[in-house]
Amino acid sequence: MVKRFDHATFVVRDMEEAIRFFSLLGFQVDIDVMISGDIIARYMGIEGIEAQHVTMVLASIPVRQEIQLVKYHHPDPIPDAHINELNKLGYNHVCFAVDDIEAEVARLKAHGVKFRNQIMDFHGRKLIYFYGPEGVTLELAQWH
Repeated sequence: MVKRFDHATFVVRDMEEAIRFFSLLGFQVDIDVMISGDIIARYMGIEGIEAQHVTMVLASIPVRQEIQLVKYHHPDPIPDAHINELNKLGYNHVCFAVDDIEAEVARLKAHGVKFRNQIMDFHGRKLIYFYGPEGVTLELAQWH
């Protein structure tokens, strides 16, 4: 059985901007390495892979939670023309729990984060979608 969420990985073109963005959410850089070679190429299924791989951790909680960022040097990343369309198949969004959603929205907006909608109340929570690196959709949730 699965014990807990471990990490989510995002492929980005601008590593510094992605680190800045996730730092706003409370994540801190833990590991920053280059990945390449036959073993990782076989594991990833990407011949000739060369990429910067940054692991960021949410330091404010007792159970380790990670965001992993990958910036490909080889091969070039494949753009997703439908990355922020929530009716596409596959990945939809990642949601982060917060204690005060209104305060978090105000703080993130002050740092230039763009939101997709307004806060709504749904299934015992307040929710709001926002844009992350490369246009991925992320969400905040505050349980009642």
